[in-house]
Amino acid sequence: MSDEHISINLFEEESLLQHIKTLSSDAFEGRRTGTIGALKTEEYIINQFKLMNVSPLGDSYTQPFSFNRDGKRFEAKNILGIIKGSLYPEKYIVFSGHYDHEGVKNGKIYNGADDNASGASALLSVAEYLKNNPPKHSVILAAFDGEELGLQGSKYYVNNSIIPIDQIMVNLNMDMIGRSDKNELFAVGTIHNKTLKSLITENIFSNKIKLLAGHDEGNGSNNWTYASDHASFHRKDIPFLYFGVEDHKDYHKPTDDYENIHPKFYVEAVKVIISVFDKIDLLGL
Repeated sequence: MSDEHISINLFEEESLLQHIKTLSSDAFEGRRTGTIGALKTEEYIINQFKLMNVSPLGDSYTQPFSFNRDGKRFEAKNILGIIKGSLYPEKYIVFSGHYDHEGVKNGKIYNGADDNASGASALLSVAEYLKNNPPKHSVILAAFDGEELGLQGSKYYVNNSIIPIDQIMVNLNMDMIGRSDKNELFAVGTIHNKTLKSLITENIFSNKIKLLAGHDEGNGSNNWTYASDHASFHRKDIPFLYFGVEDHKDYHKPTDDYENIHPKFYVEAVKVIISVFDKIDLLGL
């Protein structure tokens, strides 16, 4: 298969859009941790992993954990799959995107299409891509729970890693990648790693959307270093790239629905993220 052919057909674009439409539908009730909606989401993701030949990372696809927040006890589950690397199976790239959202509040469903059905659905298209393009390094696909309640899933994961944590090469985290009025996708974290900085700033990954470094320390913009699950990896000194868009009017509102996603931007954003992964997988860190 030629490079040109791969670049055009990374994954089924309609499948990506169907995933996000499904996961952000009312039937999933906003995917709040510990609810029926979260259970439905877990089943959906696991079924897709199986279709894409993604193996469970541990004894099963789920990593159960519990935590207390605001006087309440939550029972949660990370969903973890793995695709073994062909050349470097003992080195791991962790692709992550949290699947939980705000649930139902005051009778209104917070569907969280961009936050973060977009990242969770992208994980499934990454799995599809890797099924057809086996990676050199092992890839862990992590759908984290409890992000909206204090990054709980990623915290638990890095503190209870199923594989040696020092064998994780990089975390690629996706959280809100589904829409942008400015046609901008940010890659946060390059300030902490020279290789990642040169990778992002010295390559053009798309002529349709802008991939920009920024939103980390020292550049005068809002600092997103601790804004999502990548923070848990950063605290363990693991390099990361966080892919996300700037906040929009529907952020954490019941209007964050599928109808407000920008399909062309979203598809291209996932293609860009996969292209960045390809270079990391090829070159290492």
